[in-house]
Amino acid sequence: MQDASSQMESYESYTRPPTAYLEGYPKGLQFDPARAENYIAHTAIGDPLADRMVIDLESMGKEESARLIKLGMHEYDPDALKDAPDSVREFFAHCAEPPEWLDLPSFLPGCRMFHRNTRLVLASMVGGVLVEGFCTNIAKSFFLTGRLRDQGVRRLKQNNRHMLEIFMPGGMARHADGWTHSVRIRLVHAKVRRLLSNSDEWDSDELGVPLCSAHLGFAISAFSARALKHLKKLGASFDVRERESFMAVWRYSGYLIGIPETILFRDEKDALEIFETGRLCEPAPSLESISMASALVNSAPLFAGLNERRDRRKLAGYIAQISRALIGNELANELKYPRDSTFGVLWKFRALNRIERIIEYLKLGPLREESNLTTILDVSMFDEQGISYKMPDHIYAEQSSKW
Repeated sequence: MQDASSQMESYESYTRPPTAYLEGYPKGLQFDPARAENYIAHTAIGDPLADRMVIDLESMGKEESARLIKLGMHEYDPDALKDAPDSVREFFAHCAEPPEWLDLPSFLPGCRMFHRNTRLVLASMVGGVLVEGFCTNIAKSFFLTGRLRDQGVRRLKQNNRHMLEIFMPGGMARHADGWTHSVRIRLVHAKVRRLLSNSDEWDSDELGVPLCSAHLGFAISAFSARALKHLKKLGASFDVRERESFMAVWRYSGYLIGIPETILFRDEKDALEIFETGRLCEPAPSLESISMASALVNSAPLFAGLNERRDRRKLAGYIAQISRALIGNELANELKYPRDSTFGVLWKFRALNRIERIIEYLKLGPLREESNLTTILDVSMFDEQGISYKMPDHIYAEQSSKW
């Protein structure tokens, strides 16, 4: 199994991109030749360390695999894993070794900003970031597996749990919950990549590697830099230090998720350029993108506990309006959004949010931050038995064991 650098070297002799990118790649080359070449090269790269590990774990059974993963997550020690396959020890040794640029104390301003603007962060994610992410071919992997379509609310709550944990003070220290959730996502990606690669549903010549590094690098750029843009539109407040810190938290989470540093952003400017180049290289939103964006918007009202069809439809319509205002009319039309006007939509949203915060301040005083924490706790997934270290075992979510 080649490492990422070896895969990059071998890709240099293979200049033809996957066929799905033949139309967009020239647009990316016009915008930024070096970034476009790098982006397309990473459509052929998965995660060699994690990919090798999940293959070795397949022969061990679910319970033993989960036991070894738990050991590596919480008690990493070469002796604890001395009987595990080499790939397992290599994987956790790599995760335990922090990159040279890591500065955990610098994460605190970003954590404060996140918790001060929790509801706006959630709105920016559902209405902007995740929708934009599904405009790439990553939507095909989610659609094929049914991860959002079949169990949408649970998966979105798991995403929120990850976000909450990485922005808890101390959450990204080794073996803390933010660190653990990030590494778990890396393993889930590797397992789903394996399932898709071995299925007849995935055409690598057309699409490249499932859950490739290009898409993960694009996604982490969206979660960070694009989220900041959407947050500003929604009325969030943060200073330069908080902005840089927010980006730093996401960068380290991306590193733990297994994104090669060859496509992992360095700062906000770099992230925005990766995002823009990727958008140009990617094909136009597919039917899968349209389906996933619709599923996302229509799942969101369930977070608010709305079970009546009429109430859910009304809130979903409002979320679609906010989303259109965030992502722009061109992309919203490509995703078949309702043809609503966005005039004054964000102004009204900001005004209502300010009024709500004033009311909270007058009623609760110092408990406002507790209210923000309660908001994200309510829409995050917390299983009574704690985090599961089992992996999906079937390409289709509805046929996979619970994980």
